[in-house]
Amino acid sequence: MVSAEGGNNAQRFFFECSDWIEGLEMNLSDKFARGQTMFFRFFADVFFAKRYGHRAVVLETIAGVPGMVAGMWIHLRSLRQMKTGYGPTIRELLAEAENERMHLMFFIDIAKPNALERALILAAQAIFWNYYFVFYVFFPKTAHKMIHYFEEEAVSSYTQYLEMIESGEIEDVPAPQLAIDYYSLASDARLSDMIQCVRADEQHHADVNLRMATGQLQEEASTPFKQDEASPTAPSNAFLSEAGG
Repeated sequence: MVSAEGGNNAQRFFFECSDWIEGLEMNLSDKFARGQTMFFRFFADVFFAKRYGHRAVVLETIAGVPGMVAGMWIHLRSLRQMKTGYGPTIRELLAEAENERMHLMFFIDIAKPNALERALILAAQAIFWNYYFVFYVFFPKTAHKMIHYFEEEAVSSYTQYLEMIESGEIEDVPAPQLAIDYYSLASDARLSDMIQCVRADEQHHADVNLRMATGQLQEEASTPFKQDEASPTAPSNAFLSEAGG
């Protein structure tokens, strides 16, 4: 007959092992996500170095993929499970993809990519879409963690871009009209004003993807949300702009 103390020890050992395994999984997930981020950053540094306008064009093309892939997959999950409650998460992810698309439009106006760079954009998008889709289907939390680190790198990159403008290394040209309309900036807004707004967007995406990586938004979305069907046209995020583009 097992004593109460022996039973408690066995239960404590089980929970300690479970915590250790969970911690190991999280550590491996974090290392992989960071490793992927450094891998992609390496290529960005090699191809574009400090040509931040051209760098932004390619990176924003890739950045527009994760939100669309994740939003589409969760949308399909809702259809398969025949459940509501996923609306807030879907809208957040699709708004992220739309916001990144608008960033691309701004920087195309600034950098004016040549034919080779446009070809690189097409190749990067084709490769990354398929890679991220497969990755997201099997490892969604790690995928969100990777995007969190991507976005943190974007914040760092835009900070460096802004510092170069402020130091006079890069001309602070007028902001594109599309960006002025999108962010409701002053009519005489400059590139530096636009970059500050873009950087704030990227920080928001980094924070949201970290929450998704830890399951917080999924938990919130698992609660029935009546507004899913009640107000399907109401934008839930400031990124859903009517500025055009």
